[in-house]
Amino acid sequence: MFQAWMKWLKPILVSSLCSFLFVATLFLTGCNSQEEKVQAKTLPAVPPGGVLLHGAGATFPSLLYKNWFAAYQQKHPETVIVYDAVGSGEGIRRFTKTNVTPEDIVDFGASDAAMTDEQIAKVPDGAMLIPMTAGAVAVAYNLPNFNGELKLSRVALAGIFSGEITNWNDPRIAKANPGVKFPDLTIATIVRQDSSGTTFAFTKHLDSISESWRKKFGPVTLVNWPGNALRAKGNEGVAAKIQQTQGSLGYVGFEFAHQLGLPVASLENREGKFVAPSATSAKASLATIQLPENLRAFVPDPTGEGSYPIVTMSWILIYRNYADPKKTESLKNLFSWCAGEGQQDAMRLGYIPLPENVASKSVAALQTLRQ
Repeated sequence: MFQAWMKWLKPILVSSLCSFLFVATLFLTGCNSQEEKVQAKTLPAVPPGGVLLHGAGATFPSLLYKNWFAAYQQKHPETVIVYDAVGSGEGIRRFTKTNVTPEDIVDFGASDAAMTDEQIAKVPDGAMLIPMTAGAVAVAYNLPNFNGELKLSRVALAGIFSGEITNWNDPRIAKANPGVKFPDLTIATIVRQDSSGTTFAFTKHLDSISESWRKKFGPVTLVNWPGNALRAKGNEGVAAKIQQTQGSLGYVGFEFAHQLGLPVASLENREGKFVAPSATSAKASLATIQLPENLRAFVPDPTGEGSYPIVTMSWILIYRNYADPKKTESLKNLFSWCAGEGQQDAMRLGYIPLPENVASKSVAALQTLRQ
């Protein structure tokens, strides 16, 4: 009986397996086709005598860079610019040519976490870090039926992201919000899953205000987040997930929260004042920056009653030497324009124009490019 049953079942199994393999082949072929289409889009045609500038890195300034590059290319059609918003960590990896494929090779990188001396040492001909824009890291949230101003003390902020505070009705949140009845609802923290300069700016602030955070994590671009944190890729991914998840709270570039209309918390600053992220409050924080010769500076906990506590500059990463003189000149012209005339677009998109003393040093550094 068993043999008879197998004789009847075998053709069915063979047919099913063949169907599965056929469908799987179609699926994989379709995926490869999609990948080829994406690849074709990222490498546009260059006009005769023109030049292609390929960059990759931070998502934090990507809205501004997209605007800048489109405007510049319209004025200078011979310069074609491709920018992959893949995160600061990935941008540095590609810029330092660490385990890169031919498709990963770039002419410039971008990062909100300034390269370390060790990373710079990986670039044989040297690298320059050019401040290009700045902004605030907001703590956005999605709390049903809450319409007031959410205030987060330093204790509450560090407690939430270290996994010590897990519910919206925790007394440490309520303390800064007298009269507010918070729901008995679990906080869904939304964080970055990729190596990120936004994460670095955020954790550098936590490192400066919380001894507990400093001992466990420190300032880093990638965190093994405690608890059941929900992870997303890029600032746009974090912003979208906050918008979709009730009871959520996460850190994200202010410009992305601004674009989606997400509510953002007022954070306790160094002077004990609760300040919301804005062009004015971030500008007050950045006014304290003193740039060293290598143009690498941070403001992890700025002074001033009106200062928003989490701000960061964002850097373009440039090689000191380029074999192609046309590429050298094109990079110099593009980013000199961005650091000058282009700064006018920053505030409209939720970014902060570079302070004059910083912008002038960026342009001066670009003039030293060699070929």
